[in-house]
Amino acid sequence: MPSIDPIVAKLARAQRSFFRAADTIPPEQWSRKPRAEEWSAAELVAHLVMVERAVVGGADRIIQKTPKEIPFRKRFHLPFWLVEARLIRRKTPIPLDHGLLGHKEEMLAELRAARERTLSFLEETQQRDLSVYRWEHAFLGMLNVYEWFEMIASHELRHTKQIKEIAAHLPKAVENTQK
Repeated sequence: MPSIDPIVAKLARAQRSFFRAADTIPPEQWSRKPRAEEWSAAELVAHLVMVERAVVGGADRIIQKTPKEIPFRKRFHLPFWLVEARLIRRKTPIPLDHGLLGHKEEMLAELRAARERTLSFLEETQQRDLSVYRWEHAFLGMLNVYEWFEMIASHELRHTKQIKEIAAHLPKAVENTQK
């Protein structure tokens, strides 16, 4: 049975890093886009919530079925460091759910809740070998369930870089220095 400990540790590290970066964006600039063609922090968090929910939902559905036999040659995928490095910019194939947009603290709480569900799923299924269940990622290739959960962490690390870019490009608050 594969250990979920390394995945859980990577998920925790990714979320800590993301929240530290998100803390640098003031609530009043949460929904502000640094440039017209770029996402705001709010849109980025909505995207992360959507992806994490989709992965957990997909995993939950797929493990209810008999695993499909995937030929060995189709089991390969690109490495996760490509996701984390953010060398290749990609547009998400998942349309943004604008209903998830809201105030900073509410959205970050929603992201925490999505992660709690992910961790609960891993805990609930730790007595099963989920490595036999696979489905295809649009960019990386065929991933098993454990790899999908590792991808969530890599995806969050990727977007940690993006939220830092957002913070760097937002206008800085000017202090009132009257004497």
